[in-house]
Amino acid sequence: MVTQTEYSARNLSVLEGLEAVRKRPGMYIGSTDSRGVMHCLWEIIDNSVDEALAGYGQSITITLFSDGSVEVEDNGRGIPVDIEPRTGLTGIEVVFTKLHAGGKFGSQSYAAAGGLHGVGAAVVNALSARLDVQVTRGGKVHQLSFKRGKPGKFYDKGQPRVDAEFEPIEPGTEIDVVGKAKRGLTGTKVRYWADSQIFTPDAAFLYAELEQRARQTAFLVPGLRITIRDERRLPGTAGENGPHEEIFQYDGGISEFVDYLSQLNPVTDVWRLHGEGNFTERVPVLDASGQAQMKDVERTCEVDVALRWDVGYDTKIESFVNIIATPKGGSHNTGFEQALTRVFRKAVENNARRLKAGNDRVEKDDILAGLTAIVTVRLAEPQFEGQTKEVLGTPAARQIVSKVVTDQLTETLNSRKRAVKQQVDGLLEKIVAEMKSRIMARTAKENQRRKTALETSSMPAKLADCRSTDIENTELFIVEGDSALGTAKLARSSDYQALLPIRGKILNVQKASVGEMLSNAEASALIQVVGGGSGRSFDLETARYGKVILMTDADVDGAHIRTLLLTLFFRYMRPMVEAGRVYAAVPPLHRVEVINPGSKTNDVHYTYSEDELQALLSRLETEDRKIKQPIQRYKGLGEMDADQLAETTMDPQHRTLRRVNIEELEKAEEIFELLMGRHVAPRRDFIISGAEEIDRQEIDA
Repeated sequence: MVTQTEYSARNLSVLEGLEAVRKRPGMYIGSTDSRGVMHCLWEIIDNSVDEALAGYGQSITITLFSDGSVEVEDNGRGIPVDIEPRTGLTGIEVVFTKLHAGGKFGSQSYAAAGGLHGVGAAVVNALSARLDVQVTRGGKVHQLSFKRGKPGKFYDKGQPRVDAEFEPIEPGTEIDVVGKAKRGLTGTKVRYWADSQIFTPDAAFLYAELEQRARQTAFLVPGLRITIRDERRLPGTAGENGPHEEIFQYDGGISEFVDYLSQLNPVTDVWRLHGEGNFTERVPVLDASGQAQMKDVERTCEVDVALRWDVGYDTKIESFVNIIATPKGGSHNTGFEQALTRVFRKAVENNARRLKAGNDRVEKDDILAGLTAIVTVRLAEPQFEGQTKEVLGTPAARQIVSKVVTDQLTETLNSRKRAVKQQVDGLLEKIVAEMKSRIMARTAKENQRRKTALETSSMPAKLADCRSTDIENTELFIVEGDSALGTAKLARSSDYQALLPIRGKILNVQKASVGEMLSNAEASALIQVVGGGSGRSFDLETARYGKVILMTDADVDGAHIRTLLLTLFFRYMRPMVEAGRVYAAVPPLHRVEVINPGSKTNDVHYTYSEDELQALLSRLETEDRKIKQPIQRYKGLGEMDADQLAETTMDPQHRTLRRVNIEELEKAEEIFELLMGRHVAPRRDFIISGAEEIDRQEIDA
């Protein structure tokens, strides 16, 4: 049954001022959880950063208080406190109570700024239970407070509280002067409490995210000093035992930013690409009477790019517009990637014979492999898609960025400087190797997952494959040496256990290029047998085995080989590790045979460490049991009989496996680079610093 109700103009609602923000906060800040809380904080911080970008102010201090409030203080020009003639309100009231109002709609106050919609500070005010603004200008300190967007005064006796007595004031009332300031000293201090009526109970300021944003901003604005102070004493944080403070200041700009993000073995130095371009944009411009008139305005777009390639295949591209991050890209990202593809395709075609590139075409992903880049543009009044500013929409930015990158990068690739030419040659070889790797992976993927009897010849001859086609239950044992392979063949279950011997120590792929890795017999055979491809094109679904088990000797050489194999998996077959499908076998170190009286068969015990052996011997001595001498110490897997190897290391009913996982990806990157990378000095320092902690008797050499 449909209920008939009257629907007329009186049923329509008109939300005035900040009421719309409180009614639909998601339109302005995305969500009302911690992401929304952090977005509000970015709005206030970005206003301070815009002052620094305009050349006013060199420091910003952000303080997180234990009562849930946050304060942002800068030494910029300070928000105007005089009366704005059209509204009759003070400058502070205009900024914090009027949507689409501020100093960034014209080009007189800010040539390039992150806050472009004039709603940031007003939105934060509307969604705050209390907000205090303190402005230092003209030798005076002015203060105005707001309660849920309404201006007034709190009577809190110098201890700011959300629940303090509040007295509203009439809009346009002269702002209180609460102190004097030294001549020439200016700045703005904003402290606010997020409204619990709006945000979810678990919404909170995220220190790690704030730290990342502060560091990022300090890189983008060279010389700017950003201080974060956490007074919340939250358990599990750096400040749980007292106030914690960090200071971020970098003078190297985005070149230093690339250095920070890219810590692997570099193929090139950091290359900087500078340039600018002009474009005409038709925009509404306010005339003297406050009316908007459409006019053609000449704009300048400045482009600054820093980029470097390393030996890996991961891509890190961070893009910014007037220091505002655009994580979802936009027209500037599109122009950058188009220029890269165009320039390197031409470079590879011009050197096809030397690079042995054939007739295959380089794709964008081949070029982006191993690239770390910072792409920044600065222009007045950029067009963003939404208040969250995650995508740049200004169409002209694509063409300007593309031209600057094309011209500057072509000049770099054609440089006659010996050092640069060597880097360019290495980079082109890497890109062609990535192309060949992608084509190989695609070819392998198009083939059947399991080869037929006629096709098995394409697999390495030394592979002892299993019969089962059930991927989930199959296991590939990577065995150290041919001697262990012979024993392992007798010990395995050929139904589901495959064997691949590795001769000696394989290539250290952390130091090597992609081309060197693919041309290495042991590394390429292993990648071929696993069957998922390599690098960014690795496809976990096409991997031929459910488990890959590294079975090496229990000595220092075996540990080294295992580390080299793990480096190969981490660098080129990482999805296997992330899926928990790579294991290390745990072979025993000792075999202890306990003598039984009479004709009873002797008992056999296996131990896996020196401590475990001593504990066993102590227990047997207490029980007055005799052991057969000498105790067998396994130096290698080849010393075991097949039944011993099966029982201790290969039989799922009795064996022990260690699963290899990556809990902290960035930490793992650092460890692999430290232990296996090209730079010897950090590794030498690491060994020297830990030498005193090692008992020489424990070294099996």
